[in-house]
Amino acid sequence: MKLRPLGDRVVIKKIEAEETTKSGIVLPGSAKEKPQMAEVIAIGPDVNRDDKVVLNVGDKVIFSKYSGNEVKLDGEEYTILNLSDILAVIE
Repeated sequence: MKLRPLGDRVVIKKIEAEETTKSGIVLPGSAKEKPQMAEVIAIGPDVNRDDKVVLNVGDKVIFSKYSGNEVKLDGEEYTILNLSDILAVIE
């Protein structure tokens, strides 16, 4: 990956929500909520400090709704956020 986060920052790629409801109603793009689930793509050097493994590349996480900075690299959209903006790891 060409994007290397610094400090306690994490690069994630959002996992898109389904475009239809459980009852089969198709939602237009403006009606969908921003996804809050993502896959960890890269982690900064301070994320796993003191030999405490907090996150690994490939983990699925839930993050704060309006956090981070979105960037586009090689046609892909990523979000860079602070470790503190990650609320949970999905196991």
